[in-house]
Amino acid sequence: MKKLLALLIIACLASTAYAGGETKQVCHDKLDKAGKPVKGKDGKPQQQCKNIKIHKKLDGAEAVPTKK
Repeated sequence: MKKLLALLIIACLASTAYAGGETKQVCHDKLDKAGKPVKGKDGKPQQQCKNIKIHKKLDGAEAVPTKK
């Protein structure tokens, strides 16, 4: 019974983890307390990256169909 419950929980989490839509990676330079960019060993600024979801926007170009 415990194995079945664990399997159901895993299946539920796996199905909700993929919510559709597109993801985009957004990166910003890391800043120190003084507001200056933090540089790595190679001299390039370090970056903080996050994956965000991009949702399709509805622009309202299509007319809403009326009931017949």
